[in-house]
Amino acid sequence: MKVTVIGGSGHIGSFLVPRLVRAGHDVTVISRGSRKPYSEAPEWQDVHQVTADREAEDRDGTFGDRVAALKPDAVVDLVCFTLESAASLVQSLRGEVGHLLHCGSVWRYGQSLKLPIREGSDSAAEPFGEYGVQKNRIALMLKEETARGGLATTSLHPGHIVGPGWHPIGPLGNLDPAVWQTISAGQPLRVPGSGAELMHHVHADDVAQAFEKAIAQREAAAGEDFNIVAPTALTVRGYADIAAAWFGHAAVLETVTWDRFREDTTRDYAESSWGHLYRSQCFSIEKAASVLGYAPRYEPEQAIFEAVEWLVDHGQLHVARPLGVPAG
Repeated sequence: MKVTVIGGSGHIGSFLVPRLVRAGHDVTVISRGSRKPYSEAPEWQDVHQVTADREAEDRDGTFGDRVAALKPDAVVDLVCFTLESAASLVQSLRGEVGHLLHCGSVWRYGQSLKLPIREGSDSAAEPFGEYGVQKNRIALMLKEETARGGLATTSLHPGHIVGPGWHPIGPLGNLDPAVWQTISAGQPLRVPGSGAELMHHVHADDVAQAFEKAIAQREAAAGEDFNIVAPTALTVRGYADIAAAWFGHAAVLETVTWDRFREDTTRDYAESSWGHLYRSQCFSIEKAASVLGYAPRYEPEQAIFEAVEWLVDHGQLHVARPLGVPAG
């Protein structure tokens, strides 16, 4: 098939695009052209590159027509964040393209009520925050579009994406590199809340696998939405214990109030921590496994170790002791 990937040089696209080329698809990537893929692969030599500023072209009302003019069989949209942008693309592709696949987010759900969270259930509260609210609105619009006989659409909702080349969401639910310095040195790590809060990561290549399978099974995937995460989720305490073991010792944790935690870090890091830990999410992948054959290769700690190791090896994360080999 002819497959167009919007935002193909980012986290997911770095793994998805080579997968699609290996599967025999004719692949075009639309991006701003300002960043190379996170992982090098020979398959990129066979990819058609189109440079475009989506935000500017969305404002002009021309982006959807640009995509439709490529005459793809399937479009994978990895960088759509507003309902207006998504609806504009759908309008341009309706009747022109066979399948639109949208990258959503598990933050389309609010805080967990029952675990695991399943698609279409009462497992989670309503989403909050502009990002999560928009992702949920997009997913609902796409489902309705297909249900009423319009464009065939599918939305896939990854957890906290992990991979070599960027910082993972850490044990405190934020991107603060000082957390890794503290853990590696065996120093006390101040943990807000109970420490039992959950985070559900996923390796970027597992997300790419899910998109590849959904493209290959359009009839089964059309009109559906899927949680795409690792087989298991991590608690704050479990995450810290696993990470500390990579540096040869046990985690030293100090439980503090949220007010105290906010005093000791930046506003952005504190808000990120609260956003992840308040949601305390764990997801079922039963639907993706049964409908698409989704079979994630990475447990969350394996994916996180790979990311941390890459950052340390490339001088982008400084730790107090060398990384060891993860158990298992």
